[in-house]
Amino acid sequence: MKHWFFYILIVTTSCTSQNQKTMEQHTYTNDLIHETSPYLLQHAHNPVDWKPWNEKALDLAKKENKLIIISIGYAACHWCHVMEHESFEDPQVAEIMNTNYINIKVDREERPDIDQVYMNAVQLMTGSGGWPLNVVALPDGRPVWGGTYFPKGNWIEALKQIANLYQKQPDKLLEYAEKLEQGIKAIDFIETNPEELNFSKDFIATAIKKWSANFDHKQGGTKRVPKFMMPNNYQFLLRYAHQTQDKKLLEYVANTLKKISFGGVYDHIGGGFSRYSTDAKWHIPHFEKMLYDNAQLVSLYSDAYLVTQDPWFEDVVHQTLDFISRELTSTDGAFYSSLDADSETQDGELEEGAFYVWTKEELSSLLQDDYTLFSNYYNVNTYGFWEKNNYVLIRKDTDHKFCEENDITLDALRKKRTHWKKVLLQQREKRSRPRLDDKTLTSWNALMLKGYIDAYKTFGQDHYLDTAIKNATFIKNNQLKEEYSLFHNYKNGKSNVNGYLEDYATVIEAFIALYETTFDPEWLDISKQLTEYTLTHFFDKEKSIFYFTSDEDPKLIARTIESSDNVIPASNSIMAKNLFLLSHYYNMPNYKKISDQMLHNIKPQITSYASAYSNWLDQMLNVSFNFYEIAITGEASKNKVEHLNKIYIPNKLVAASQLDSERALLKNRFVTDKTLIYVCVNNACKYPVKNIEEAIKFIE
Repeated sequence: MKHWFFYILIVTTSCTSQNQKTMEQHTYTNDLIHETSPYLLQHAHNPVDWKPWNEKALDLAKKENKLIIISIGYAACHWCHVMEHESFEDPQVAEIMNTNYINIKVDREERPDIDQVYMNAVQLMTGSGGWPLNVVALPDGRPVWGGTYFPKGNWIEALKQIANLYQKQPDKLLEYAEKLEQGIKAIDFIETNPEELNFSKDFIATAIKKWSANFDHKQGGTKRVPKFMMPNNYQFLLRYAHQTQDKKLLEYVANTLKKISFGGVYDHIGGGFSRYSTDAKWHIPHFEKMLYDNAQLVSLYSDAYLVTQDPWFEDVVHQTLDFISRELTSTDGAFYSSLDADSETQDGELEEGAFYVWTKEELSSLLQDDYTLFSNYYNVNTYGFWEKNNYVLIRKDTDHKFCEENDITLDALRKKRTHWKKVLLQQREKRSRPRLDDKTLTSWNALMLKGYIDAYKTFGQDHYLDTAIKNATFIKNNQLKEEYSLFHNYKNGKSNVNGYLEDYATVIEAFIALYETTFDPEWLDISKQLTEYTLTHFFDKEKSIFYFTSDEDPKLIARTIESSDNVIPASNSIMAKNLFLLSHYYNMPNYKKISDQMLHNIKPQITSYASAYSNWLDQMLNVSFNFYEIAITGEASKNKVEHLNKIYIPNKLVAASQLDSERALLKNRFVTDKTLIYVCVNNACKYPVKNIEEAIKFIE
């Protein structure tokens, strides 16, 4: 394929006079002005005749027999902005695009289904992917060429060559499209595992041993650059280290979390994390701040605090949620999607990281007598230098070590750090702010909802639970339809994209967690109803796996299956865990059977690439070790649960009620005037006890 594709790119003929005539007869309008997506609106005034993805645009391509340019990105994407400025704002480029192509802009966050199909195609063609994602497709949507960012000259030349080839030798493009289509469909092929079900501790240990060869024990994370945080990786490794009492692995995880949060990827002034680090020491981030990263990292650092009792991890959680509350939360309880990597400099130029970086002169002027201590603490020196006289704040030492070396008490340092943050945050607020992507995505909101629940469980701050309930109520009232289907997006009071499996999986997961915190059965019942909907409209019974899109959605060239865990866990791995939990809550063995078969089918893939299946491995822990059902009944049940939440027990679920209940885990367990705790494994229960300390003795 690649050799044939090279042929396309060496054809050098300019566009024909017939095409120029077509352009003269066509009045071009940019249709994105009618959209709500901030990313699409960013392109609404380009001279390119952009259209949103819809049947009208696709039908026009077929009617005019034109190739389609499908350009995919998102609002916080730095290189998307670069390509827009270089190419899409350029009249010469626009003329070539408008004359020869139907041009479609896609917000990958609103339409992850489209993004996944064409990302698979580009990865097949080039061996890599990313954003902006730019694809040329036949009028029927089948891709024939693509890549990521293209400099203006390369983009122009490629578009001319492909347009000429399509006019003179269309059969070559058709032939390639057919081969590529088969390749795209093969990517997501899931085979039924014919072997006998067997989930063992040894299998998990072997997978981790192979994975650990790539651990960076000094700087944390893995031996690669750039470095992504990958929260689900460390969530699983933290749990495994705890359950197996693997001190070396726990040290690696704790060190990784410390290095990440000491690094420049963590915003030491305003809280929250950027998307990833461009270097090995977590120093220089790609400065965009995404809701999904921060949501999962709140959950991870909350759990890490329970295991390590490290006060810095507690600070990270509180500061990150302060950032979410201040900058990514709407008045109705919804969470916005992201902050851009770019913002305007004093000269009015968009520049990556401009909002977050500092010069020595600015810091010295603001902090005065504290500057020397501050610069030592945050390494305003060669270690923290970035470029253009700018510094990105980064820590090297723990507070205890820093205090010893700088002759200052821990209490005095903390007071100074609070003062420094206040002064610099006030100054930073005077700068031009990064652009906000203020659309709401159901899946990302559910991840943040769970982050707030996990923080509440760990730290007990009531306003975290209040925020979680408010967001869950927003999802229920605005994104949940009568038949228990979901919308994916929300903006300006309007939802118009059907939910994907990621929306159902994450909402089910978050609502189960909310039930385990409030013990309001409504959240658990909604989770079950949503699960039934996915089994009806997303599930392939033959393969025992869920498709990413509903059978009620318009068909694309391929119906994708999301099976590998990435920066966000795969929607299928989340669903496998949801089915496992709900099988316990509702005594439904068929849910457990589906979950087990899903995990069994994915098991062969885990062997070769464990880090891409960490959430699946987390589910394998559920079925390889004892998993505990903890039922608490009686007037003081809420107090008992709050006590229980302060102990890290990842292999459990909790059901509780202050009154008698007919629910599966609570039935016949209520005794008047007593609060009793039942600890069970596979429906076999220990005798009931009255306090948490006694119950913990029953747990490994």
